[in-house]
Amino acid sequence: MAVTALVTALAVASGRDAAGCALVAAAVLAGQLSIGWCNDAVDAARDAAAGRTGKPVASGAVGVRTVWVAALSALALCVPLSLASGPAAGAVHLAGVAAAWAYDLGLKATALSWLPYAVGFGSLPGFVTLGLPGHPWPAWWAVTAAALLGCGAHLANVLPDIPADLAGGVRGWPQRLGTVRVRLLIPLPLLAATALLVFGPPEPPGAGSWAALAAAGVFTAGGLALGRGSSRVPFAMAIAVAAVDVALLLARGTAITAP
Repeated sequence: MAVTALVTALAVASGRDAAGCALVAAAVLAGQLSIGWCNDAVDAARDAAAGRTGKPVASGAVGVRTVWVAALSALALCVPLSLASGPAAGAVHLAGVAAAWAYDLGLKATALSWLPYAVGFGSLPGFVTLGLPGHPWPAWWAVTAAALLGCGAHLANVLPDIPADLAGGVRGWPQRLGTVRVRLLIPLPLLAATALLVFGPPEPPGAGSWAALAAAGVFTAGGLALGRGSSRVPFAMAIAVAAVDVALLLARGTAITAP
């Protein structure tokens, strides 16, 4: 829901009309549902063994076959909904969804587990701009910042589960780094994304951009100072810095298209 809301808001800010924004929302929601359901179906046995009873499949509230049907149905809907924004925009979004499915189906347990997040998040500005009149490509700094935001999200999302993942045989990039290194690494891609969104556009940064950069720095410093021995504090810090990045991205609006 968060990713769907973000991309829909970006579509509004970039100038997509009401119908275009509705198509973006529907396509992204279908894609995200397919990704999440695929992940739960693939991980059903592992989640049950780890005692993750908050997941309906792991708790037995819903069958694995039902979740697979739901995931494939959402994926089937995602294809025409994505292509309704145009062939180029649709292809970019479907490439991001395909990367996320590749993560679910095996890449999550490899050293390349970061790559689907970078591709998936990095595709979102292109999906929005290529659906505009004239089909403009997104600015390089918007794509790179979104990809970095995805890498930061991957690290923050996995951090609390690293011990259980290692016990279950999942050895992705964060699991190989270990809890301590991941906790220290999380701020780097998020701060790099913030810097790109502040200094990447051709116009000089205004007061709001400087304030956002300062806020991201304060959140990061606070997270590092208070987060020793905790996975929740670095996760909260990552969410706060990501929120700053999202606000900066939305504030750029039509500027996210390449000149």
